[in-house]
Amino acid sequence: MRFPRLLPFASLSAAVGVTLAAPLAAQTLSNISYVNGFTVPGATQDLAGTASSFNRMGMFSDIYYDRNRNEWWGLADRGAGGGVLKYDTRMERFTIDINGTTGAISNFQVVQTVLFKSAGVPLNGLAPGAAAALGELQSSPNSGTLGIAFDPEGIVVNPTTGNFLVSDEYGPSLLEFDRNGNLLRRFTPPDNVIPRVGNTVDYISTPATETSGREPNRGYEGLAISPDGKYAYAMLQNGTIQDGWSPASGGTRGIFTRIVKYDIATGTAVEQYAYQLQSSGQGTGISALVALGNDKFLVLERNNRGVGVGATLATAVKSVYQIDLAGATDVKSINLPATAAGPLSFTPVSKSAQIIDLASNKLAELGNKAPEKMEGLAVGPQLSNGLYVILTGTDNDFSVTQNGSGTQFDVYYRLTDSDPYAASIQCPIGTTSGCFKTSNSAAITLTSDYSLLPGVLQSYTARIDGYVPVVTPEPSTIVLLVSGLGVLGLAAHRRSRAA
Repeated sequence: MRFPRLLPFASLSAAVGVTLAAPLAAQTLSNISYVNGFTVPGATQDLAGTASSFNRMGMFSDIYYDRNRNEWWGLADRGAGGGVLKYDTRMERFTIDINGTTGAISNFQVVQTVLFKSAGVPLNGLAPGAAAALGELQSSPNSGTLGIAFDPEGIVVNPTTGNFLVSDEYGPSLLEFDRNGNLLRRFTPPDNVIPRVGNTVDYISTPATETSGREPNRGYEGLAISPDGKYAYAMLQNGTIQDGWSPASGGTRGIFTRIVKYDIATGTAVEQYAYQLQSSGQGTGISALVALGNDKFLVLERNNRGVGVGATLATAVKSVYQIDLAGATDVKSINLPATAAGPLSFTPVSKSAQIIDLASNKLAELGNKAPEKMEGLAVGPQLSNGLYVILTGTDNDFSVTQNGSGTQFDVYYRLTDSDPYAASIQCPIGTTSGCFKTSNSAAITLTSDYSLLPGVLQSYTARIDGYVPVVTPEPSTIVLLVSGLGVLGLAAHRRSRAA
């Protein structure tokens, strides 16, 4: 399933009516089944070519299916090195084959790489503090500005314009780009998510020096758009500093995070909603937000456990929940508590029990283990049996890690080991010489049973009762289509008069 089915003329005109006037009903997921998955080799290159010096696929911090164009888009984040290596940020258009009956996926291919740019200058993945330290002053002239520093984490396509909206962790920011990756505008973030030290905006300081706003590297992680293209919903990976972050207990985070609703026409935030995480434990946070309707969404929550880190794989948590904003309190003027104990002064979004356990469906290519960073989630095309494809994907961090001094290395894994990271081998980036064991720093020769950490894509199918995907053609398309229908109608009328 790579191309949309061509509609005959009569069906095409009917489709236009559905597109423009389809009602939105309550959405409920059921009949959810795991279909299959596969790995994408960690050495896979994208198509940036000489436009960028590092073109290894980082796989996907987010995935989006543009049903107007039957296109899949994936978003790599700030690049290898956790924000200390220069990286021209980008998005990837890719294709996959989908069995129209079963939903089974295969044959991943990158077909387009688009770099994000501001006034022709690539937006860079260097963190604001690292950018200043490396002399990249254009990225971050001082602690109170972001410059061209950019950590993209969520992506959607506005159905009314075709432009991309992308959320960023560094700000946290919400930006709009044209289809060539050119920055068109920055949305205005609400005051309570902007990082500050006292009353001073500061994108470099970390807790406990930072006193309010998003926690570093935990800004806008999830992004969704309403089917009518009027609102964008950006979701913090974890709550703000003032939402229960406790430096006295080793940096314990609160149990709530925030969904910020933006009016796309004005670019301003209008409401905020509290979302209760399943746990405030190690690494727990949200990774993706997907709209099912104007009030109902899917949320992907995960912790930092699985293949990619040295951790007990049995504790990997990668869960999908369904939430409903209807009836939730606007909490833009409320600091959220650290726990949910006792009566709350607000109503959080309603949240279902876990509806998909992503960690339970392990791939043989990963040694039947769960990946660490399951971050991409998207509702794809509808199958012949009425079910929808739900695609998930991982962020493999470009298979790069750093030592205690901040030096970066490629990491090679033997996925058949019980704990692949404990047995992993590190090599200087881009080479297979000068390698050493991760566990004891002993020099070692890289053997063929080791490989860079692959990316993972997995397919699920589900019935979404009441789900009417609103597909809005671009205005020029509507004009041409209506004009074409009018011309054909006029011709038919003239033939009738002639007869």
